[in-house]
Amino acid sequence: MTRHLSMASALAVVLAAPALAQDPVTLQLKWVTQAQFAGYYAALDQGFYEEEGLDVTILPGGPDIAPPQVIAGGGADVIVEWMPAALAAREAGVPLVNIAQPFQNSGMQLTCWADTGIQSPEDLANRTLGVWFFGNEYPFLSWMSQLGLSTDGRSETGVEVLKQGFNVDPLLQRQADCISTMTYNEYWQVIDAGVSPEELVNFRYEDQGVATLEDGLYVLEPNLEDPAFVDKMARFVRASMRGWQWAMENPEEAAEIVLEYDETGAQTLEHQVRMMEEVAKLIGESTGALDPADAERTVDTLLAGGSDPVITARPEGAWTSVVTDAALN
Repeated sequence: MTRHLSMASALAVVLAAPALAQDPVTLQLKWVTQAQFAGYYAALDQGFYEEEGLDVTILPGGPDIAPPQVIAGGGADVIVEWMPAALAAREAGVPLVNIAQPFQNSGMQLTCWADTGIQSPEDLANRTLGVWFFGNEYPFLSWMSQLGLSTDGRSETGVEVLKQGFNVDPLLQRQADCISTMTYNEYWQVIDAGVSPEELVNFRYEDQGVATLEDGLYVLEPNLEDPAFVDKMARFVRASMRGWQWAMENPEEAAEIVLEYDETGAQTLEHQVRMMEEVAKLIGESTGALDPADAERTVDTLLAGGSDPVITARPEGAWTSVVTDAALN
């Protein structure tokens, strides 16, 4: 009897061991479940996180979810965020630090109706422009400030800002002359609605010299003082970049994985495959390591925002290579 109990106890320990060995990590995404985040879902689905001893939970975002608020409230260990929003949050008292930068390039742009006569940024004056908020407005505000355009309303020296939600209806319904789009998502939603590319004019933030870093990984600075946390994040970044590499090599399979995790049922395979292919262009040959020059360019863009800059001083300690150094070396 004792022997049987011992064997049962031993079996229970063996079965429990894998669960005990997995370090929990909660990732808060910047937006809803879609191929913009395919690398993380691929890493989860393909077992890359598990191989690194991690039990990862991925929380989808949305138009009313601000990742800095989530992590500040203890709801996540690491977040996907754009650097302008992260730096603004840091200056406001949330000590965010960039630990990795999978996206090398910006996909943000302003998409306008060509028949409005808008052909150059100077033509944006006295127009209604759709803008995302919860941190996404910062690159736009910096751009407008550099153009000398106020955001208080339509005038010869100002624009009306329309708070943009989840869809592209403001453009399709002519509520706005231009809306914010990403090269991998909303732009194609407009095209899929029956609009031809020739009917549109796009202003890439990259082309306007106001591009800022997007979709970086951020944690709270005090946590980086814990070697165990740094090690856990190094394993997370390493597995995530494996996930991104796999997703770029297998775009259709990656899109299918994304759809499996999409609880809304609103996504389509065709759109997600196309998004994955466009996102791959933004990631390029990224290893996940942040190029400090890119971060400084982002800061320069934000500080050049005129009388109402996104940040008021050059940040210190806002990014670190300690995690990617450990992950990649």
